[in-house]
Amino acid sequence: MPAVCLYFQIHQPFRLRKYTIFDSAHDYFDDGHNQIVIDRVAQHCYLPALRLLLHLVQQHQGRFRFALSITGSALEQLEHHAPETLHLLHALAQSGCVEFLAETYHHSLASLYSRPEFIDQVQLHRQILKRLFNIFPTTFRNTELIWSNDIARIVGELGFTTALAEGWAPVLNRRSPAFLFQSPTHNAHHVKLLLRNHHLSDLIAFRFSDRKHPDYPITVANFTERVASIAGHLCNLFMDFETFGEHQKADTGILDFLRALPDSLLAHNIPFHTPSEIALSHQSAGDLDAPQPFSWADQARDLSPWLGNAMQASALQDLYALERPLKKNSKPRALADWRRLTTSDHPYYMATKALADGDVHSYFSPYDSPYDAYINYMNVLDNLKSRL
Repeated sequence: MPAVCLYFQIHQPFRLRKYTIFDSAHDYFDDGHNQIVIDRVAQHCYLPALRLLLHLVQQHQGRFRFALSITGSALEQLEHHAPETLHLLHALAQSGCVEFLAETYHHSLASLYSRPEFIDQVQLHRQILKRLFNIFPTTFRNTELIWSNDIARIVGELGFTTALAEGWAPVLNRRSPAFLFQSPTHNAHHVKLLLRNHHLSDLIAFRFSDRKHPDYPITVANFTERVASIAGHLCNLFMDFETFGEHQKADTGILDFLRALPDSLLAHNIPFHTPSEIALSHQSAGDLDAPQPFSWADQARDLSPWLGNAMQASALQDLYALERPLKKNSKPRALADWRRLTTSDHPYYMATKALADGDVHSYFSPYDSPYDAYINYMNVLDNLKSRL
């Protein structure tokens, strides 16, 4: 039977307020709206789902294990607006059954644009995990699971031994994501790679309440059968934590599904392991060569969610052009604002995709259109430039 690696991502951006070309204030972020979102998601998702997970960990006495990563921007907001959530996270960290992963503090695309900033944000994230949970992670999860040989090289140099990536068919080259892989042998530091089973992960994250999907309804029993039938060593289920109560509402039965899943899998002798445990206990099935970056987002699994049109490319080029001047001029407040602007959600809101991908982008965006997102963002960037 394959082992299950269950991983959840918690992220909340600092959303921008409406900022016109006539604005001159340096308060770019909509604190009131951000608090409303955090309060809502905490009540619908974070608090009930974390309480449930803590109960499952205690109930199964070490047999139920999973991995979790939380961006620095989410931790900041939870600390200020939903401290009870942090208490539950701390209890999970103390349980010994949850592995907390490292990532970029601001959920940024720095791995594509700036090696120094990428390293800085990883170190900042390490610091907040140390401060809040006394944790020093050894497994890395890049923003949106963006991965390539170049990123693997930096991640290995930073001391990480394990990382997560998407089980994308072109880089697998007819191999299965149900095995452990590693970064290419020509990299000085090998990184073990767990690859997401996107078919089964998406059944929970995106298809659970879709009555038109051929697999509806998704029950614990039929999901367990699917996992048990995997021809390989691993079933890596990676998804946004907001799946449980926010994206999939409680009345869909998603929390009941999560509550029953460990019992069902364990009864079929399907164990749960964390990424570090899998990296230590499994042999690599070979190199995963990724000369071009890929991600877990949208159907194409490429970078088009953030770099698919001229608006996005222009905004990101202007954004990263400010990095050196800001760091050279030693303006801590301006640099902190700039780092919040590196969050990948901002260019994501500017995507002009259609069909199912477009629906997902629209669901997350607080703007009426991608063009409104671009104009608002560029107005903020112009003001930030003036502070230099």
